[in-house]
Amino acid sequence: MMPPSRILPPLLLLLLVLPLGPAAPCSPQPNATRFVCTEPTLSTFPSGLPPTTLAISVEFTVLATLLPPALAGLPRLQELHLSSNRLATLPEALLRPVPTLRVLDLTDNLLADLPAGIFTGTGHLRHLVLQGNRLRVLQPAWFRHLLHLCWLNLAANALAEVPPEVFRPLHSLRSLDLSHNRLASLAPGALAGLRALERLDLEGNRLGTLPPATFAPTPALRLLFLPDNELRALPAGIFVPLRHLRVLDLARNRLRALELPPRPPGPTLDLDISGNPWVCECPLLALLRRVAPRLTAARDTLCASPTHYRGQEVAAVSWAGDTGCEPKGDGQHLPDP
Repeated sequence: MMPPSRILPPLLLLLLVLPLGPAAPCSPQPNATRFVCTEPTLSTFPSGLPPTTLAISVEFTVLATLLPPALAGLPRLQELHLSSNRLATLPEALLRPVPTLRVLDLTDNLLADLPAGIFTGTGHLRHLVLQGNRLRVLQPAWFRHLLHLCWLNLAANALAEVPPEVFRPLHSLRSLDLSHNRLASLAPGALAGLRALERLDLEGNRLGTLPPATFAPTPALRLLFLPDNELRALPAGIFVPLRHLRVLDLARNRLRALELPPRPPGPTLDLDISGNPWVCECPLLALLRRVAPRLTAARDTLCASPTHYRGQEVAAVSWAGDTGCEPKGDGQHLPDP
């Protein structure tokens, strides 16, 4: 016979056997400053977050809806990370309770549009990431109040155009990512107002040409990425305003010739021109003779013509010394990187 002390009461035994029901995922902690939830089954934005919260990360969930008061009672919130959810719409009043917000990350959701006034009360926003959504049109109203925005990522959307003047209020913007969209051209004035811009990424679009004054509004540009487009030619002097350019990536386009402006003393230019059908004649060869030490991906930088150079590395041909190109005068007629 089992001793009485080892016999469990029937009610306690029942509680041990039967499940108590699922616990609420990612319960907030009182007085915490950071809330993180990556529970895959989460479908409702957590409530009851303490007013001390400075950063929220609700990512990799099935969250599909946010109600207008979702961020009420969080006046100190500075970072909101909502990547990899199922958000298709956002309420226009969502961000009004968090005027101190600095970082908003909405990567990899299902957003096809945003309310016109979504950023009206977020004048302190510094980083805005909208990568990997379904945006088709940029609304000027989105950027009207983002005077302090430094980083804007619009990569991997469905943008077919950049309206003229759309970014003009973004005087503080330093990095703009428009890669992997559907841009076939850039309208004159598409980059107007971006005088502080240092990094521009246009990789993986459908750009066939660029307006001659494309980069006139961006004199501070240092990093320019244009690979995997359909560029056949570049307007003369298009890079003249870019006196501070340090990296230029033109890989995998359809370019046959290249012109670069004279450069002031300072660091040399990192140049990737691989994957283009280059015409290895005197102007290009003279230019590359000067940039070859910083020419990247040389094995894919091949001559397409003339016939006797076809398939050879452009840099090797340039440095061979038997190209038949003779300098004239002081050589100032040659493009100088």
